[in-house]
Formats: sequence, structure tokens, C-alpha cells
Amino acid sequence: MKTELHTEWSVKDICEGFVYNELEGKGLFGMNGKLTIQPEYQRNYIYADGKKDVAVIDSVLKGYPIGLIYFNRREDGQLEVLDGQQRITSLGRFVTSKFAIVDNGTPQYFRGISKDKQDKILNTKLLIYVCEGTESEIKEWFKTINIVGVPLNHQEVLNAIYSGTFVTLAKEEFSNSTNSNINKWSSYISGVVNRQEYLECALYWVSKGNIEDYMSMHRHDTNINELKTYFNSVIDWVDGLFDEVYTEMKSIDWGRLYELYHKQPYNKQEVNKAVADLYADEFVKNKKGIFEYVLGGSTDSKLLEVRIFEERDKKTVYARQTKEAQEKGISNCPLCALGNDNNKNRIWQIKEMDADHVTAWSKGGATDISNCQMLCKTHNRAKGNK
Repeated sequence: MKTELHTEWSVKDICEGFVYNELEGKGLFGMNGKLTIQPEYQRNYIYADGKKDVAVIDSVLKGYPIGLIYFNRREDGQLEVLDGQQRITSLGRFVTSKFAIVDNGTPQYFRGISKDKQDKILNTKLLIYVCEGTESEIKEWFKTINIVGVPLNHQEVLNAIYSGTFVTLAKEEFSNSTNSNINKWSSYISGVVNRQEYLECALYWVSKGNIEDYMSMHRHDTNINELKTYFNSVIDWVDGLFDEVYTEMKSIDWGRLYELYHKQPYNKQEVNKAVADLYADEFVKNKKGIFEYVLGGSTDSKLLEVRIFEERDKKTVYARQTKEAQEKGISNCPLCALGNDNNKNRIWQIKEMDADHVTAWSKGGATDISNCQMLCKTHNRAKGNK
């Protein structure tokens, strides 16, 4: 890959004919159309927070360097930003009065600041390397450079590697913060839209976890029908089954649960009552596991991480059982005492025993001293396997 350093371009040159799409939240063109600011392999603009974008302008006004910028020269002679689109978009947005900075104690747009400060911004020269190479070379370079700003996350890197019609359409659907469906989706997905986390979730679900293979296979598709249909099927299934939205829902792999359970019939009223009861149960430690527990027939209590008996309760129950057993001449393990082997009269040490629910937790038994018994480890494990 060839590179050449340019020091003659100023902020004014770069921002000539700057076009910013407010709806999509990205810089489109600069240098009077010669520069594509956000090619499809670039991530969304994430500096529009009143802090990072303002910091770029403050740095220029103070004469601080804002770092190297890299352009890629395409075969048709057009330029596109390889690294630095967040900074360039911030400059373009400020010069075209899309946001304000604090100047002399008051918020000021570009047109409102003094002429000398306007000139200082516009005449600031930038350090720009122009690169030329094959697509694979450019993409590999794009993955490795991280001169200034927030590092690329995994999905942003994949968008760069597999850029094409599919990624363009997928980002328009799942990385667009103005999409009216975002509010509904946010009940079941965590993350930030413009950091590609909703898109990553949709791809993870439809690909069963094989995102890279899926993106490679569909890179040049001219529609995302399968992706949209599958994603919406999962969301609609969850949204239609549960009446309440719980915080823990955002961290659940609903795509996996959809594959396991969406063909099973459920009594919606019973499902929601079971979920509500478990949420109210103080002994359930893992609230996230409640949904899979209920959907799976309320059999796998390991999903709930039911609170174990307190040590003081186990010691109290052990002392009581042992005293009663010694008085009767039987084992202090109730199940051993019922047998006919050598352990029928054995007094186990506390370290050789485990606490057990007399009435199973799954059948409504509480995790408190009134429902606790001590069993030898052999019988407790045998009981737990039934």
C-alpha cells in the first residue's frame, strides 16, 4: 500500500461543500464532493454528545494537534476517509453551525464567534496521509489504525470487513436512532444503536452465533428480508408472551430461547403469574434465569440459583437431628436411619452432610430453617438426581 503525506489542506478545504445528514447522524461529503466522509465501512458518527465534538473545536482553537488523518484514494480518484471521520464530521458540523461551543462564557455557534477565531479554525492545516491499495489492504489498515478517539468495537470492525449492500441496508434498519421500533426493541436488547449493538444482536440471532459467516455469505445481497423477518419474529414472540418488561430481559439471548420454545403452546396467564411469583421470591438469586426456567417447564432450578441455607441454620439443624438420633440409637441422616445397611446407626459429622429442602423448593418449599434437614452427602446427591 502506498501513502503520501499532505500538509496543504486546511479545515476550510476539507469543509467546502460539507454535507451532514441529521436523520442518519453521519457526515456525507466534503471537499466539494470529492471526499466521502463516511464510507460504508465506517462506523456511525458518535461524537455528537456536546463533549467530544466540542473538544475537537477547543483543540483547534488552542492550537493543539488533533492527530493524523488518513484518506483512501479510490481508483476513480475520489477520496474517502479511512481514519478521522469523527474529527472531520465535528469540524464540518461546527463550521456549518450544527452545534455550539462555550465562548466568553456563553454558547456560540460558528457564525457567532469572532472573526479571528473563525479564521483560526478555517485556516488550520491538517496532517493527512492519502493511501492507495487493494480493498483487502485498505480494510486491514482500517482495522489496525486507532490514532484518536473511541476504539472500534467488534461489530464495527465486521461492518468494515464485509462492507457492501447488505451492511448498508442493515445499518439503515438497525443502526438508525430515529427508527420508530427502537423503543420497543430496547426492552429486550441492551446497548447503543449507533455503536452497532442492535445490529450485532440481530445478526447473532439469525446466524445462531456465526455472525462473520453470515455477513460473508450475504455481503452483496440487495435486501435484508431474512434478517428483519427473523429478528422481528423473536421480538414479537417475547413481546406477545410476557405482559411485563423486566430489566433482566435485556441481557437474555432471546434468539436461543426462541429456537427452543417458540413452537410450544403456553398459557399466557399462567406464564406471567409464574414469572411474577418468582420475581417476588426472595430466595431466587438469578432473576435473569426466571424466564428460561418458566419456558422450560419450571424444572431446572439451577437457572434460578436458589439461595442456600445459612451456615447457622445448618449447624442448628445438625445439632437437633444428632441429639434426637443419639437418643433413639439411629443415624442422624433420616434416610440412612430407614435403611438396613451399616449406616443405619451411623452418626455423621457435619462436614459429611449437606443441607436439603424437606419440601423441594420447586414444589413451594422455602429456604429457611423450618424446611431444612441434614442428609449424608450420598443420600443428598441421590435425592438431587431424581
